[in-house]
Amino acid sequence: MKKGLIVVNTGNGKGKTTAALGLAFRALGHGFKVCMVQFIKGSWKYGELEAAKKFDNFILLPMGKGFVNLGAKEPDQRDIQLALETLEKGKKAVMSEEYKIVIFDEINYALTYNLIKIEDVMKLLREKPENVHIVLTGRGAEKFPELVEAADLITEMKEIKHPYQKGITAQRGIEF
Repeated sequence: MKKGLIVVNTGNGKGKTTAALGLAFRALGHGFKVCMVQFIKGSWKYGELEAAKKFDNFILLPMGKGFVNLGAKEPDQRDIQLALETLEKGKKAVMSEEYKIVIFDEINYALTYNLIKIEDVMKLLREKPENVHIVLTGRGAEKFPELVEAADLITEMKEIKHPYQKGITAQRGIEF
């Protein structure tokens, strides 16, 4: 049986977006079209932005303004607006059936910080065309049992050791 899968990359370890990009790279090798919308990333110059330009069949849309204020009691209205626009852009890509894979990068953060509603995500997952694969990344997927239930594949990245623990800061080509 073949069908468009719902894939979730979650956990506190590094590599959720990287794994999604690896999947995209594999799909591109088969001639598939891939769309990636990014909910949080937006202000840094990420390496994947330049790499995406090298592929005719890969569109990468960083639509956030950068990192969200995680300590705020209420989410910033601009973050909410951008997250809703990102969800809508991703939904259009899914429903167009132009793309074999649509990646919603950091969507789990957008859910966790109440920038978007789980009901809207679940509606998209229920209504997606049968042949489209959807990848959802970000920490905290386990907080949404309905998302866990809907997923066909969930991979949890678990941090065992990280260079930050030694005071090594983020490096080009590894973290961004």
